[in-house]
Formats: sequence, C-alpha cells, structure tokens
Amino acid sequence: MTLMNESPASIKTVRKTRSVTINPPKMCQPMGAILAYMGVHGCVPLVHGSQGCSTYPRYNIARHFRESAEVAVSSLAEDAAVYGGAKNLTEAIKNVKSRLNPAAIGICTTCMSETIGDDVKLISKNALTPGDAMRIFPASTPSYVGTHLTGYDNALRTLVETLAVKGEPNNKINIITGIINPGDIREIKNMLRLMNVQSIFLSDISETLDTPILPGGHKPVLPDGGTSLSDIADSANSLGTLAICRSAGSAATSLMKKFNVPYAPDPAPIGVINTDRFVQNICKLSGAMIPDEIIKERGRLIDSLVDVHHYMYGKKVAIFGDPDLVSAIVRFCAEAGMNPTVAMTATKHKDFAPDIKAVNTEYKTDTQILEGTDLYEFHEVVKTHGAELILGNSKGKDIADDEGVPLVRFGFPVYDRVGVYRYSIMGYNGSIYLLDQMTNAILGHKYDPNKLHQ
Repeated sequence: MTLMNESPASIKTVRKTRSVTINPPKMCQPMGAILAYMGVHGCVPLVHGSQGCSTYPRYNIARHFRESAEVAVSSLAEDAAVYGGAKNLTEAIKNVKSRLNPAAIGICTTCMSETIGDDVKLISKNALTPGDAMRIFPASTPSYVGTHLTGYDNALRTLVETLAVKGEPNNKINIITGIINPGDIREIKNMLRLMNVQSIFLSDISETLDTPILPGGHKPVLPDGGTSLSDIADSANSLGTLAICRSAGSAATSLMKKFNVPYAPDPAPIGVINTDRFVQNICKLSGAMIPDEIIKERGRLIDSLVDVHHYMYGKKVAIFGDPDLVSAIVRFCAEAGMNPTVAMTATKHKDFAPDIKAVNTEYKTDTQILEGTDLYEFHEVVKTHGAELILGNSKGKDIADDEGVPLVRFGFPVYDRVGVYRYSIMGYNGSIYLLDQMTNAILGHKYDPNKLHQ
C-alpha cells in the first residue's frame, strides 16, 4: 500500500495478485458487443451460446436502461459440445430473420462456442440465401478473456472492417462513443450541432436504448434509432475520428491504417481541460470555429466550479469504473480542488496509469492507482486512504454504506437509481451536472465522524 505522506512521483500502480476475484466491477465480452450492436439501426444481437449467455446481458440492460432488449440466442446445450453448434446457429439466424426481418444480425460468440471451435463466419454465410439483403457481423467475444470493453471494441471493429468503403469525402467526423449513456451521446450531438459539424456516431444507442413511446402507445419492436449501415460504410470517407472512450479505439485505428482517416485518441470530454481538448480536435479536423454558445457553456462550468469550491476543496474522493471515465473524472475532481485518493479500474488500459500520474504531477495529488483488480481491493485502499465521497456504478453501494459516505453513480450498470442514463456527465453542460451531483451528495450527507479516515 502507498503511505499518505508519499510524494506523487512515488505513487505506484497496484495490480491484483490474488487468484480469486472478489466483487469485480466488470462484465463479459458479449455484454459489450451487444451494446455495440444495439447502437446500429435495425440490428439484432445474437449470442451464440447457452440461454444464460443472453439472459445475463438482457437483465442488466433492462435494469440500467429500463428498456426491454431484443437479444437472440442459439441456445447451445450439452450436445453442442460434442457435435458443434452449427445447427443451432443456423436455426437462430433463420428464426430472427423470419420474426423480426432485421437489416443486420450481430453475432457474439461465447466461451462454449469458441471452445468447441465453431466456424461462425462460415456458418453465418451458409445460413443466408443468395441475394439476401440482410447482413451478418460475427465478432469473437469469448468471456474467458477480456471484459465488456473488449467485447464492445471487437464488435465495433468488426462492423467497420466489414462495411467501410472508400468513396467521396463526406466532410463528417466519426465519433466512437464506447460504453456511455444515451444522455452523453445527446450532449455530444448538441455540441456538434452548435459547431455546425456533421458526424457519424459509431455506434449510437441514444434512441435505441432510450426509446420514446409514440402516440397511441406504439413502441416498435426494433427501435428507429441507431447508426445506419450506410453511415458505417461512409465512415471511411470522414475528416477524422474521435474516440470518446479510447478503449474502443481499434475501429479508429483500422480506419486510419486502411483509409488514412486521422485519429485523435484524447481523453473522455469530462471537465474543463478534457472538454477543451475535444472541442479543439473538432475544430482542427473540421475547420469549424468555436461558437459563442460553446464559450458560454464553458464559462458556466468555470462559474460552477467557483460556486462550490469552498464545499469541495480538499474533500477525499474514491473513484472506480471503466478506465476512460475514471481517468477523466479523476482530472475533473482535481480541477474542482478535491483530493482523489483512489482510482480503480478492473480493465487494464495502457493510458490509465499515465493519465492518473499526470494528474498527480499537475495538481500535486496522491491518487492511489488500482488497475486490473476488484472492489475488494478498492475497499481495502479506501479504508487506508479515506474517502468522503465515492463515485462509481451501483456495485459500490455496499462499500459506501460500510464507510458511511455518499455514492454518486455513473457508468454502467446503475440499477438502484432511475434515469441516470438520461443525463450527461460529458461536455461542459454534463460536467456541471456531475459537479452538482457530487456537491449535493456531500451537502446532503450526515457523516459518522467515527467512520472518516483522516
């Protein structure tokens, strides 16, 4: 463990050495792949595995987004381990086509289908009849490696590598979202509208997982939103690509290598500095000017930081979640004058530790870095270093209760609060919302002095 009097330069990254994982804040690859496919217009995710491999993602999607999710499954059983799952997958594809008639099917493999060695690409190809307009995108997403972020990245890369085609320049910017909420996507879209910049979102769940009920109570089986297949194909002709979550950047790397589409892998636009970088990259790629409304939004964020500085200064905050969001929120907390004591992610990423160390150097903080570990380790470090506020998803509730501190929820999944997915924590406006949430959590909490670690 790092002692409290250690200098920022001496902070080391702690990685789990135990064989047992206790309370992991991560999910399997198919979960992430399903979210990527659900951001594509008319696309139905199909899990090539057992019933539970689709039930678990659907359950988490329903709890977080309060939406039902059309996720098909090939329903592999014991006999597939001997004879293979080709028959099941073929029947599943035919059933989805006949019942839903989707524009595309996104296949996610699982531990079982990968272990028995099914050739999913060949099976999918043979399941289509000549002249069939429906597209099938098989991604390799076994749960025994990677996390939900890996699955999202693999599925998105599959979509881009299969569809992207060089053509005429489109004067658009590709925005790779990663696993963020519908409210975040809508806020980024609003910023781009203010800057008069056209875009292609890869992919876009802002409508598919926050679907309105239309007049007459009608709600379509397949939502109207999502990125069209033609837009994904056109992503090869864009001015450049920005990845809100760098953990989903392999599609951007593929576009850069194959079609020379520039790629700017900057941190998630949360807080002042990171949002400034995002806006500057938009201007650099598109040639757009920064409009007055964006300048005013930035000014309101600065004003908000000044308004709450006396409440937030020096407050200890512990943060866990996906690496892109955690590293951005750590910087934002430092901008607000807080003391981020712990930054934890279960998914390793090459930029995570350098991001946190850069904040430690710039703001003279002493954030302990936990990477590739679990919430048991996070809780132990919180006990040692202290926290007056915890930021993370719903899996942090028990830790917050044990330590007698409030929990501000962000990321995925959030299942013990309603509507978190509707609001943004990104951009200048979203950062104001996040700051207000943190401040009000501190103001509204009655602390037990015996549980505070000084």
